[in-house]
Amino acid sequence: MRNDTLDRQPETPARPAEIVREYGPFNDAGAVHGVSYDGSRVWAATGAHLLAIDPASGDVTRTLDCPCDAGTAFDGSHLWQIAESRIDKIEPATGKVVASIPAPGNGCDSGLTWAEGSLWVGNYRGRQIHQIDPATGAIQRTIASNRFVTGVTWVDGELWHGTGKATRANCAASTRKAATCSSAWPCRKARA
Repeated sequence: MRNDTLDRQPETPARPAEIVREYGPFNDAGAVHGVSYDGSRVWAATGAHLLAIDPASGDVTRTLDCPCDAGTAFDGSHLWQIAESRIDKIEPATGKVVASIPAPGNGCDSGLTWAEGSLWVGNYRGRQIHQIDPATGAIQRTIASNRFVTGVTWVDGELWHGTGKATRANCAASTRKAATCSSAWPCRKARA
């Protein structure tokens, strides 16, 4: 297991984000705890349900009854969902949980994404991102942050994470290229 630390980068001026689409509110959903896109549907974790949303209309087209406490990811075939101290692998067509692995934060995990054949799991209070083996849940690598870690995602070969502090964002780069971001707070770059 490797343990990387995020380095301070020069501050980049903030610019407003353009909201291009907004969905909800959803019945019986107090909050959305995770979001992923499978190529045709947006999936939203709402606590007790995983909702499939048509991105063109915003209509909920399917509802899967399953615990959805934090991040949601899609690996090209299956959905992955944090459910307390485990991560469930879910068949999108049936909603059946086909496998479960332990979540590295034992119930304190905050975000989830799929990239490079692995799951990447944010740990909020631990201020870490773990790369884990999707078959076993074994931690393959840990990236430390000096901020609380909320949602995580990959964009163009870069691992990004949000923080618990409003209007601030961090990013951790993959080992393939340097991190770039537009944020009111400096980005963080992982050192390999």
